[in-house]
Amino acid sequence: MRPEQWTKNLFVFTALLFSKNLLDLSKCIAALTGFIIFCIITGSIYLINDVIDREKDKLHPVKSQRPLASGKLKTNTAVVIIFFICCIGLFLAFYNGLFFGIIILAYFLLNIGYTLYLKSIVIIDVISIAAGFVLRVLGGAVIISVAASQWLILCTILLALFLGFSKRRHELVLLEDSASNHRKVLEHYSPYFLDQMIAVVTASTVICYALYTMSKDTAEKLGTSMLIYTIPFVLYGIFRYLYLVHQKEKGGSPAEIMFTDKPLIINVSLWIVTSVVFIYMAH
Repeated sequence: MRPEQWTKNLFVFTALLFSKNLLDLSKCIAALTGFIIFCIITGSIYLINDVIDREKDKLHPVKSQRPLASGKLKTNTAVVIIFFICCIGLFLAFYNGLFFGIIILAYFLLNIGYTLYLKSIVIIDVISIAAGFVLRVLGGAVIISVAASQWLILCTILLALFLGFSKRRHELVLLEDSASNHRKVLEHYSPYFLDQMIAVVTASTVICYALYTMSKDTAEKLGTSMLIYTIPFVLYGIFRYLYLVHQKEKGGSPAEIMFTDKPLIINVSLWIVTSVVFIYMAH
């Protein structure tokens, strides 16, 4: 179920932070509930993915060590586990609200579609990943009964595209000639092509976040215009990630990088702290 990947579900808390509800205990509990439900569904999706891709994963230097690909976990056992986890996750989702349940169901179906078909369509494969991040943000907003900012959604899309294209580049460089055997869509990519798209979404992400921090609507809703001073953390975070992708040949697992690269950990922590201070204490 790859719990180390569940850090992606932390996007559920973005609406809580930027809606000035971080100090509201009831909304914090609701957001935490949403995070747990997303983790349950995410875990089941990883199991489904591993069942479907177990033969292909045997060709990958890292994924071949996974329980299903290595034969440590029987397929029939995994299927039974998937059924129960999916039922529990979807029940909890709809129990916490119809719209939240619909978002969770859409997230689940999107990922199933990605596993079965969408991941083989060039560019659409990465857009599908980005859509999953957007649904996390929307789910986090719905479960605490606030409206998700259009700026927040746009920044999420661009950041997710940045991470997705960086991951494709890592896979292409790591697997070289056997890349298309592991992931068919990689035959449509090249390092140069991916570098061009990464450059576009990198610039777009920075500009979008900068415009968000300077927006009059943002200043009115949050009661502060100080968020502009968090831009250096966003710049450094993106540049550091690009350094790891191009110079250290990392980027295959954003979650792993977030927990192992100390400069990035410190930078993200500082961004969170300064954002909280400016939003909740500046006025």
